[in-house]
Amino acid sequence: MQLDSAPRPAPVRARLRAAACLLLASSIPGARAAAAATTQFDASGLLYGELDRAKVVEPTLRVMRLLDNGQSFSAGLVLDAITGASPSGAMPTGRAMTTTSASGTVTNHAPGEIPTSPFSDFRGALELGWHQPLGGIVATDLVTHYSREKDYQSIGGTAALSLDLMQRLTSVTVGGGYDYDNVFPVNGVPVGLSPVVAGTGGPPDEGPTNASAVTAAAATGGTSAAVKQVPSAVVGVSRILTRRWMVSLNASRIVQRGYLTEPYKIVSVIDPDSGTTVGSITEQRPTTRDRRDLLANSVYHFGTGVFYSSYRYYWDDWGVRSHTIDLKYRRDLAEETFFQPHVRLYAQTAADFFRFGVVQGEPLPTYASSDYRLGPLRSVTLGGTYGFHVPDYPGELTVRAEYILQWGDGHPSDAVGVQRTLDLMPPLHIATVMVGYTRTF
Repeated sequence: MQLDSAPRPAPVRARLRAAACLLLASSIPGARAAAAATTQFDASGLLYGELDRAKVVEPTLRVMRLLDNGQSFSAGLVLDAITGASPSGAMPTGRAMTTTSASGTVTNHAPGEIPTSPFSDFRGALELGWHQPLGGIVATDLVTHYSREKDYQSIGGTAALSLDLMQRLTSVTVGGGYDYDNVFPVNGVPVGLSPVVAGTGGPPDEGPTNASAVTAAAATGGTSAAVKQVPSAVVGVSRILTRRWMVSLNASRIVQRGYLTEPYKIVSVIDPDSGTTVGSITEQRPTTRDRRDLLANSVYHFGTGVFYSSYRYYWDDWGVRSHTIDLKYRRDLAEETFFQPHVRLYAQTAADFFRFGVVQGEPLPTYASSDYRLGPLRSVTLGGTYGFHVPDYPGELTVRAEYILQWGDGHPSDAVGVQRTLDLMPPLHIATVMVGYTRTF
């Protein structure tokens, strides 16, 4: 199951951000010693939890081997165990109701409750990387990855070329990537905007609950699998302004083509007078999405700490616009011990075809989705990381804890009936804890 309809961060862009930090970190005590090591081992475990919704356990292993000529090889393994419930896309109503997802899961909901569908999944991902310096001022990076879960498979790779200029005070990087993804939902790919269940929305003891009517895939020409192709490109430039300060600017473009609909999401059919849910249909999204962003980074090294700041502007042809401000300050407390508080602010506009429901009796739109991830969102992240070294034991331990508050505009101006009295996008509380271990030898 895809937790997020957006593609995972491109390895090229992640490497650009990491490179910006590493360049300045060369002036930080201890950085040169780490660079001289031949092998680095990283292990971490992440716990992610949404209140009354999804829970994720994610162990990660990574090994990097640095050769004498500057060449390096890396390998990473990520495992995700995902359980819990995810919003189905159906809207809450003023009475108890029964909903059925596009995959056939039938769930009862209390009055005013956001309808969710239970799910569980397991994902494994493998990444291999190679870095090769060429002539002292040029370097290449190649990364390939493969991931598989119950109903989704992705394989792809990225390549990047970086060039140091102006006495190595300026670095320019260009790169590109390509992903080929297969989507094979449980019960097949549902036909977009097709009825899910006759009578959905009534109380649990009223109306039919015909599971055979859940998906129209077999009856109306749906398929068992679909394909998504994702080419991407990135260009970035970083500049060391002073001995302590470096800035960078990166631009990326990702073009998705193919099956971009979330197969398990539905859209409520709303009674035009009462505002109650009287049925539901499967969602339908466009088959292309052109995504672009600009990312500005600043890294400033104080005497006993490093301040990281970034601003990202994102836009796409679905009408989504977002702004992200990310701030971190790493404070060295003692030898091999640090604390890094973190603040992140995020704001997003809704996609053009996002809607809280379709009105019964009106013509269906070409595209429609009630997925809150495509709606008007805001979020605030507060957290911190503590890093330390255990005496008489090699390596460094880090503990990171964060709290995320996410909310949206759940009171649309076109709400009707009972919808005017409900918050259609109530706040979501999320907590994450990660423990990591790094050793160089």
